[in-house]
Amino acid sequence: MRSRQTETEKLLWFNLRGKKLNGIKFKRQAVIGPYIVDFVSFDKLLVIELDGGQHNSPNVIFKDKVRTKYLEDLGFKIVRYWDNDVFNHLELVLEDILLKTSTSP
Repeated sequence: MRSRQTETEKLLWFNLRGKKLNGIKFKRQAVIGPYIVDFVSFDKLLVIELDGGQHNSPNVIFKDKVRTKYLEDLGFKIVRYWDNDVFNHLELVLEDILLKTSTSP
């Protein structure tokens, strides 16, 4: 696990921790199988991943697809947000997360 959060992770975590978002419990940097996900709600089976520019490279795109398939096969819904969307449109990201949790188990 990474011991240091990115600035984007810090910002989103501040808004998710302590059940701040509609009483939903999230964990940060949780281990699921061979992967460490940025955030997860095990109750809602929702994984949140934050992506920076490195996620545009073909190699990382392929790895993300493999990772997503693995997690989806376990029953998780995966949502991805670009770092700049979290910084510039945080309220919209939080609203989208709420929407995704309302359609999860």
